[in-house]
Amino acid sequence: MSLPLVRGPVSAPGAESLAGRVVLVVGATGGLGSAVARAVAGAGATLVLAGHRVRKLEKLYDELEAMDAPQPAIMPLNLEKATPAQYEEVAATIEREFGHLDGLVHGAAYFDALTPLDHHRPDEWLRTLQVNLSAPFALTQACQPLLAASADSAVVFVTDDPQELDTAHWGAYGVAKAGLERLASILHDENDAGAMRVHALLPGPMRTTLRRKAWFAENPNNNPLPDATAQAVAHLLSAAGAALRGKTLDLRPVSPAQS
Repeated sequence: MSLPLVRGPVSAPGAESLAGRVVLVVGATGGLGSAVARAVAGAGATLVLAGHRVRKLEKLYDELEAMDAPQPAIMPLNLEKATPAQYEEVAATIEREFGHLDGLVHGAAYFDALTPLDHHRPDEWLRTLQVNLSAPFALTQACQPLLAASADSAVVFVTDDPQELDTAHWGAYGVAKAGLERLASILHDENDAGAMRVHALLPGPMRTTLRRKAWFAENPNNNPLPDATAQAVAHLLSAAGAALRGKTLDLRPVSPAQS
């Protein structure tokens, strides 16, 4: 069973609501990931920026430094090719450099194209499941001892609209996101009383590259930037997010039929 839905939005975090916390943002150079990095840094956290595009990581690093936020760190990480030993090294480096980890945001996503299953290339299937499902599991497992040692920590999984993905042509991406929901649910059930909180976030349409690839017929400018979604992630990472422990924060717009 997936984590129960709770409708958003939530209040934006205060300027110091994440002060003293160390947060690892995976997929930090993507549309949502970079917005999350800015929102979390603006709330006072120290960021560890993980991604495979080093030049974009460096550009984001400079942007955060210009915000007068706590000095971030860059963690080059290719989720498609990373090994269990590399995930362990990520956790070891964070412990060595910062001493603790208080938040983990799985903002990376990989989507190639809408494809019927009988045309789905096996290598593309494996790549999609690796980035969207297997890598979040392996990295969370590697970081779990650090997160459990924190006085209050949070893992945030970014999901996608199950009503849309449970249809034709979503292929490996749809399967991976369904698996990610179940991963979050099981992880919460195993850690529902400890220091580490588990959250899922279900965004509405956003102006991102992935959205443009999947919904190529729509005007992308009609969708909002991912800033409000990023603020919701920062809220979940803060102490105020504890009220949403073990829940999926649903940010999809409410249709007239639902209101």
